[in-house]
Amino acid sequence: MDRENKVLNDDDDIESYSEKDMDERIYSQPLLTKRRNTTSQIAIVGANACPVESLDYEIIENELFKQDWRSRKTIQIFQYVLLKWAFALIIGLFTGLVGIFNNIAVENISGFKLLMTTGLMLKHQYYKAFAALAGCNLALAAAAAALCAYIAPAAAGSGIPEVKAYLNGVDAHSILAPSTLFVKVNGIGSLNIFSNLLLLVIFTLASCAFDTASLIGQGGSRKYHLTWKWLRYFKNDRDRRDLITCGAAAGVASAFRAPVGGVLFALEEAASWWRSALLWRTFFTTAVVAMVLRVFIQLCSTGTCGLFGEGGLIMYDVSAAKVSYSVPDILAVILLGVIGGIFGSLYNYLVDKVLRTYSLINEKGPAAKILLVVTISLLTSICSYGLPWFATCIPCPTDVSSRCPNIDVSGNYKSFQCPPNHYNDMASLFLNTNDDAIRNLLSTSTSKEFHLSTLFIFFCAVYCLGIITYGIAIPSGLFIPVILAGAGYGRLVGRLFEPITKLDVGLFGLLGAASFLGGTMRMTVSLCVILLELTNDLLMLPLVMLVLLISKTMGDMFNHGVYDQIVKLKGLPYMEAHAEPYMKHLVARDIVSGPLITFSGVEKVGNIVHALKTTGHNGFPVIDEPPFADSPELCGLVLRSHLLVLLKGKIFSKDRVLAGDELVRRIFSFDFAKAGSGKGVKLEDLDIEDEEMEMYVDLHPITNASPYTVVETMSLAKAAVLFRQLGLRTCAWYQRVRGGLQLSES
Repeated sequence: MDRENKVLNDDDDIESYSEKDMDERIYSQPLLTKRRNTTSQIAIVGANACPVESLDYEIIENELFKQDWRSRKTIQIFQYVLLKWAFALIIGLFTGLVGIFNNIAVENISGFKLLMTTGLMLKHQYYKAFAALAGCNLALAAAAAALCAYIAPAAAGSGIPEVKAYLNGVDAHSILAPSTLFVKVNGIGSLNIFSNLLLLVIFTLASCAFDTASLIGQGGSRKYHLTWKWLRYFKNDRDRRDLITCGAAAGVASAFRAPVGGVLFALEEAASWWRSALLWRTFFTTAVVAMVLRVFIQLCSTGTCGLFGEGGLIMYDVSAAKVSYSVPDILAVILLGVIGGIFGSLYNYLVDKVLRTYSLINEKGPAAKILLVVTISLLTSICSYGLPWFATCIPCPTDVSSRCPNIDVSGNYKSFQCPPNHYNDMASLFLNTNDDAIRNLLSTSTSKEFHLSTLFIFFCAVYCLGIITYGIAIPSGLFIPVILAGAGYGRLVGRLFEPITKLDVGLFGLLGAASFLGGTMRMTVSLCVILLELTNDLLMLPLVMLVLLISKTMGDMFNHGVYDQIVKLKGLPYMEAHAEPYMKHLVARDIVSGPLITFSGVEKVGNIVHALKTTGHNGFPVIDEPPFADSPELCGLVLRSHLLVLLKGKIFSKDRVLAGDELVRRIFSFDFAKAGSGKGVKLEDLDIEDEEMEMYVDLHPITNASPYTVVETMSLAKAAVLFRQLGLRTCAWYQRVRGGLQLSES
């Protein structure tokens, strides 16, 4: 059951379809396709078409591996353990630094843009104010798009779907490259600057940390001369996965200043395989992130970071509001959960359609990608600057006269074009950084600050803009637009229920954000903890839990979570934690693909080369036959990558004899270590003469003698769950027949 071998409709003739048919196929099939099926003649119903390779998370217990561990000294084992914790420290430090410096860039450059816009408006130079706002947004958007389009196309998007796929065992192309890390870091800085575009992509810090962890786990980069001898211990998919899990948790912790939420995010949403040692390491990493953020926030509180003002790890503190609720409040919360589930499922459906449409545009080349980004940027600038003109100026409340109207770069009660002692409530939401807009929506004791019409227009605008801005060629995410939209309609519902409820409208904004997050992301535990760490109000825990459960349940009735949909859209073969219903009616032998290809314990070189050329299998069963065994029996499983290394070493013999000791002396375990992406030995690298094709090679030293196997009568549902929970790439099944074992395709 090789994951990369699941292919649908590979033999379809493209020329036989009309243009209309092709459009329909594009809108119904994954974006990634594989035109040739080299491994399987049977396609499983519902399988994803995917050309990418899977990862070998399983420990290959062959003779070379055992010899390597027996020969390691105590100091080498100590180095290995020490490096694991050292890398967790490095990932935490780097991610924390990226997060704090991007925040400083946002506050300073975005603040400069807003100050310039506000200054021109005070002089009644409204057209120049719009030109300044839109010009800054266009320039920065084009810069971020150019980085993505020309340097690292894989950096586009939030990166969370790729993280999920990788930690599920899929080696998605180019997501681990250093260029991707470079573009994500710089693209985040650029995009965060034009905050009004609703493209706050700090959530992609998880992806940045993911790329950093991957670069370390690959043993560095030979291309960029970043290698180290000690890193050879981590040249395997299993240790890389652990580091990348730490990176994903650190990214979320840095983005939302939520260290515990980051750990739970990696556990609930990202990783499909977990153990207690990994829990400790991710917790340590997020703790380092929290400490780095705390230190720099404390330093910046003295005014040394420009417009980056005072603050702490709590981004939106709502703890000042009195939390007291009764039956009407519970009914309102239930309504919020239902609305969040419905709006969230519709949001996911529309994002899917928009992504498929954008894929047609992005295929036209880098220029088309940049043009699309510039168009969306201009549209968002028009909405941000134009919609506040339709709002009515509101007299300043007497209790806030000292800070109303506001002509500063942030905060609420924005003056915009209003006369003295009046403010524009819509400008307080649109002409602000996204953080400040969320802070205004969650602010307590300001129930009359926003009109109902303002909240409705803001929700509709953010909802639509959030949909059309995801999928363009920039490192942008969905988390902040979803929070903005959810907080908008949450506060709107709070205003409507104000006569019968005791909860503050700011708390309704928090619950609305939670409901929309649950309806789109379909996470519960991690979202609950992240929101509580963001807002510092444990008294809201029961209501947040309730609204998340209801919204997730409602959303699941219509479609999958947004990241699961994007994974499927990209064609990445993500395996769900549960088996599909149809699998309960099948057994393992029902999905076997053939013909069966096996090797003898001592195999002819020509047979191995022929099998590698004619198939794309990752693993091959090795069977010992007489004279090496009394009857045919399973010796183990040998990997394709290990066969290529062995053939390149040319440890052949003219006779069909065992040569294990000689092979162990001439080839070391590190020769079979996992190379960086695309750097391993390929079939084209082999230079085998014709006379060598008739020679023999002993496969025993590189054969995994304890592969996972299932019997032919095991239900497909049980086999699929086993396959995912153990993090397998290959799983062989067998049936007992007269005379020994009859192996079937892995």
